[in-house]
Amino acid sequence: MDVKTAFVNGDLEEEINMTQPYGYEVPGQKNKVCRLKKSLYGRKQAPKQWYEKFDSSLVQNNFVGNLSDSCVYSKRILSQMCTHMSLC
Repeated sequence: MDVKTAFVNGDLEEEINMTQPYGYEVPGQKNKVCRLKKSLYGRKQAPKQWYEKFDSSLVQNNFVGNLSDSCVYSKRILSQMCTHMSLC
């Protein structure tokens, strides 16, 4: 995932419409609006929506969130070469 555009990767939970952006108006349809499919920078919910998607992706891949800091995740991987539990 590209971190520079992280917030636009968030999924919307509600239906949001906006006016057509300047320079991208459809000729003859200036009074119509655009429906957003993804979040945008500047929306108050954008950071929260991105974090929820990021968190769910890590949890699905067996990462565990830290109870003290919700931005820290860890994943324990046991080696296939371990012969004694004390070495793992």
